[in-house]
Parts: sequence; C-alpha cells; structure tokens
Amino acid sequence: MKNKLTKKEISWILYDWANSSFGIIIVTAVLPIYITNVGSKAGFSNADTAAFWSYANSFSSFAVALVAPILGILADFKGVKKYLFNLFTIGGILMTFSLSLIPDNKFWWIITFFMLANIGYSSANIFYDSFLTDITEEKRMDKISTLGYGFGYAGGLIPFILFYTMLQTGIIKGNIAYLIAFGIAGIWWLVWSLPIMLNVNAITKKKIPKHAISYSIKSAYKTIMHIAEYPKIAIFLLAYFFFIDGVNTIFTVASPFGLAVGLKSSQLLIVLLVVQIIAFPFSILYGIMANKVGTKKTLITGLLIYIFITIYSLLINDIMHFWILAILVGTSQGGVQALSRSYFGQIIPKERSAEFFGFFNILGKFSAIVGPFMFGVIAQMSGRVQYGAFSLIILFILGLYFLRKVDK
Repeated sequence: MKNKLTKKEISWILYDWANSSFGIIIVTAVLPIYITNVGSKAGFSNADTAAFWSYANSFSSFAVALVAPILGILADFKGVKKYLFNLFTIGGILMTFSLSLIPDNKFWWIITFFMLANIGYSSANIFYDSFLTDITEEKRMDKISTLGYGFGYAGGLIPFILFYTMLQTGIIKGNIAYLIAFGIAGIWWLVWSLPIMLNVNAITKKKIPKHAISYSIKSAYKTIMHIAEYPKIAIFLLAYFFFIDGVNTIFTVASPFGLAVGLKSSQLLIVLLVVQIIAFPFSILYGIMANKVGTKKTLITGLLIYIFITIYSLLINDIMHFWILAILVGTSQGGVQALSRSYFGQIIPKERSAEFFGFFNILGKFSAIVGPFMFGVIAQMSGRVQYGAFSLIILFILGLYFLRKVDK
C-alpha cells in the first residue's frame, strides 16, 4: 500500500481543516457561549437558551434532510457534484460572515443566520463526503477519512486560539471579540477550501438527463423502495441513524451544557481547546485501530465509550467532572465520525457514491433532529441539562444493537 498522500487526497483532507473553523467557532464553542449571553440579555434562562439552540440545530438539519437524497442523485451526474459543493460552501461562508454583523440585541436574527449557515455547511458536507470515493482507493479510505477528521480538529485550534487570545489579553473587549471570531471562521473556511475547489473533481461520465429534478425525485423514491436489495447498507444506515444522532447532539450542546452546570465562559473555552487537541491524535488512532482489528470492531468500541459518557453525565455538577466528560468525548468523537464515513464508502456501489452519501447524510440530518429536540425538551421539562444528556443513551444502545447485526 502506498503511504505518500496524493494531491487529491491532501486537497480533500484540507477541506476538513477548512470547515473545522465553523465546527469549533460556530457550532461548538464561541457562538453557543455568545448566544447564551445574548439570551440572558433577552430574558431567557440558560436552560431555555440551550433548548432554543437545540431547536435551531434540529430545524436546520431537517431542511437539509428534506433535499439531501435529491441533491445526492443530481451530484452523480457529470459536473454537478463540484458545482453544488462550491455553491453550498460559498453560501455557508457568506452566512457565517453575516453573523459578525448582527447586533447583540437581535437574538432571533442570530438564530436565523446560524440556521442558514448550518444549512450551507451541512449540505456541502454531503458532496465532500462523497468525494472520498473519487480521491482514493477503498483500502485507503479508513486512513484518509481519519486523517481528514484528525487534521480537522487540528485546524480548528488555530482560529479558536486567535479568538481566545483576543478575549484573555483584552486586545479586543466585550462582544466585539465574538463578532471578530465569526469573521475569522469565515475567512479560514474560505481560504482552505480553495485546494479542493481547484484540485478535486468527481469521477463520472453520467450525463444530466432532461427534467433532472423530477428524475432525481423518482430515483430517490426508487432507491428507498429497493434499499432492501442492499441489506448490509440498510442495516448500517439504521445503526448510523441512531448513534450519529447521539454523537452530533453531544457535540452541539456541549457549550450550553457546560454553562448550565456552572462553568464560566473562560473555563469552558479552555476545556473545549483541550478537547480539540485530544481529538486530533485519537482520530488518527482510530484509523490505526481499524486497520489492526477492523472498522466495525473499532466503531463498537467508540459506541461503548459514548454509552459510558451518557451515564457519567448524570454526575456532572462541577468543572472537574466536566473535564473528565470532555476528555472522554475527545477520545472518541472524531474516530466514530471518520470510521462511519469510510466504512460506508467501502460498502456502497462506487458509481452511485453521491446518491448513497445523500442517504447517508439524510439519516445523519434526520437523526440530528431527534437528539437535540429530545435533549431540549427533557432539559426544559426537568430544568436539568444532565437529564437531557442522559436521555441520549437510548440512541447509542440502539445504534450498537443494529451495528452488531451488520453482516461481516
């Protein structure tokens, strides 16, 4: 097996490095803290703001999920995948920039533009994931996918450290530092997206048919109706639907959770910084483990760790407990995400990669509706985010159950 990365592989990996700025600044760390502060000024409790944040993630995911299968089928035609990837990437970047221009007394404006940015980010990822089958061979997919996630976490550190330095040194004070961070996230995403835009193209000769939209809708329906013809894919997608929901929900509610259990913003930022550092080598370690013991066994290990995380979340009442929880998440988050992507890439028909990755992403997005909504409702009803986090255990148990049933 060749060890040297190709130009296409490097360009593909760099997009994980690029959009990681959105993941850490917008989804996980900075915007959630900022929106909590803005929510307090608007008269909302931390639990309510955490719930509204969860709902925003759910609704934007639902919007992507509605069109993902159609976009995936369209992307399997010559020239379309690259066009749609560029379109949604640029759209997401523009909406991210827009967040830096909204005043801090416009709570619902911020929520709305976050949802629009998240739609661009999530939709672009449909095509980015499916490019995996275009840029490398099957036996290298675990390695390339985990390198992507690993360097993604490493790339997210730089814009995050820039923001943290501004905040702690007082170079830029108050909410201006947060607004500048949103601008940095957009610039970082734009600059490091250029290699994939310039060097990666889909490998397909399928011509766009007449009435492409109606054709894609019919094809999506046909694939859904005949998914039983691919039992290995069908069972894995069912498992993925459940466990990735838990993984993504923990990722999106981490900051509101930390603030709700009493952490200060400065403490939370340090914890999230360390999680990014930990996630880099552990994502790559998951790829090494998958090569040694198999992708499925390594995924099962990650899910068992997440089940423990949800149980342990009941005990979180101070910063030390939160540190332990965060470190556990850092060890497994990137590895589970990366190996899910590469395992799916290995079992699907390569000539229909974008179509099947459309379904891969639709399940990820539809599942992302359930988890945040469940967390938000239970946190609001109980007044305790710990119960909301614990409720996610059912998603990991169901995911583990179906994953074990995937035919070897």
